[in-house]
Amino acid sequence: MLAELGSCLVLVLVLLGPGPRAHAMKGVKCGGVLSAPSGNFSSPNFPRLYPYNIECSWLIVVAEGSSVLLTFHAFDLEYHDSCGFDYLEVYNGASGDKGSLLGRFCGRVPPPPFTSSWHVMSVVFHSDKHVASQGFSAGYQKDVCGGVLMGLSGVLTSPDYPDNYPNNVECHWVIHASGPATVKLVFVDFQVEGSEECTYDYVAVLGGPGPAHGHRYCGSTRPPTLVSLGHELQVVFKSDFNIGGRGFKAYYFSGECQEVYTAVRGNFSSPQYPSAYPNNIHCHWTIRLPPGYRVKVFFLDLDLEGPNSLTRTCDFDHLAAFDGASEEASLLGNWCGHHLPAPVTSSRNQLLLLLHTDRSTTRRGFSVAYIGVVPMNVSCSRTDFQILIAAQTLAPLERTKVYLGSRSCAAQEAGGTFRIQARFDTCGTESQRRNNTSVIVSVLYIDFSAGGQEDVHEYEVRCEPRRKEASVHLLSGSDWLGPYAATAEHLQEAPPRDEVEALEGPVAMVPQDTSDIVFLGLCILAGVLMVVAIVVLMLL
Repeated sequence: MLAELGSCLVLVLVLLGPGPRAHAMKGVKCGGVLSAPSGNFSSPNFPRLYPYNIECSWLIVVAEGSSVLLTFHAFDLEYHDSCGFDYLEVYNGASGDKGSLLGRFCGRVPPPPFTSSWHVMSVVFHSDKHVASQGFSAGYQKDVCGGVLMGLSGVLTSPDYPDNYPNNVECHWVIHASGPATVKLVFVDFQVEGSEECTYDYVAVLGGPGPAHGHRYCGSTRPPTLVSLGHELQVVFKSDFNIGGRGFKAYYFSGECQEVYTAVRGNFSSPQYPSAYPNNIHCHWTIRLPPGYRVKVFFLDLDLEGPNSLTRTCDFDHLAAFDGASEEASLLGNWCGHHLPAPVTSSRNQLLLLLHTDRSTTRRGFSVAYIGVVPMNVSCSRTDFQILIAAQTLAPLERTKVYLGSRSCAAQEAGGTFRIQARFDTCGTESQRRNNTSVIVSVLYIDFSAGGQEDVHEYEVRCEPRRKEASVHLLSGSDWLGPYAATAEHLQEAPPRDEVEALEGPVAMVPQDTSDIVFLGLCILAGVLMVVAIVVLMLL
């Protein structure tokens, strides 16, 4: 108990340190730290008129690993359209963290019940120097299931998780999106008593699309990722009188914390960038491109809390990239601190970026740019380039939108494949010296422009004729890639074998490179002629 009390006091000192919200008007006592498992508090003088020009801050701290349910019994504050005069603010954590603000309230309509996503919650009451009302009365409880969840992200668990949940409980959560957005719910653990129709213990989700609307889940199979149709999602957990399980754990995401990007290229950043990101968030950004693409992500800025000084690992705030659409996919990288990582590329058409922050220390965050890399099969001989691209990858682009050097060297389409075969003396190719090696260089253009918006992707195609080795590089040359602008990023992303075979299959009519055979034949013929000439001279 002493250890727990000590940690609680340390947390209080850190969170309540000196600041403008930690004081009230001289002579009026209000605010403080509430650390009991449950309790009540109210505005000064309640139910009489509260004083003018005060600011009170209550910090509710319960046992680590628990959550707080906050409810309001009475509420009457001066009304204003934007609650700019007298108001009450509720925070999912410390009041100094603006990213954890759950709402600002005034007037006579009481706030809804709130459930914190961790063991700390703050309430701030402010009054100006004009007009007073009765104020408010509120109560809190530890580990009561259900309530209203808001904010960019949070966690949802069954009672007593990860221990077995109790019998005969029924919990109702309402998750409100942050801003005009949807809510995404991702289950990371699930074990509920199973039955054929989920009639005993179950989790039900309302407000999602199709079969997810009001659908019940039970057993040990995790429910799919669910996205709301509107701006809120309701979750119900119910258990009967016997047989339980471990329960469930789920993350919810909303607003700028759960975007899905489908454009061929784009930029995004951490919440509130370049200002400090909020504490205690878990955000998902998914890049989902048409089949056939790879996703390449460039890190333009990175400033997160540094690694653990003992283990030198990213144990606190970190940014992670996964080679797919979920955290179960292969990890491409995990970063913290402020050193820019190298670009990363997915093996398929989806990539997930995850930002996790803890309850202390925030920084500027991150900014990234991404582009959909078009997988292509590029080869060369001593005399020409050959480029093959699956037409379905670039659907619905026409072949004339894919060209080498100039529009006069547009691709031909055969058997579902865009094909360009060009000699080195055509299509804008030129000879250059790179690292003391002679290479043939040209530029492949893929024109995605539409609706008056120019969007042309450029790839540098290189060939080393002596070795007959080809490579492809992204030509940036535009501001959207920040520090990578005006550089050539290597994009030799080899397609999977099945895609290569699919590309090569339909174009069997491509002539085989015979330059070496011709050259060898000429050498042999010259040798024979030389021998004949010598014999003739000797005979003469």
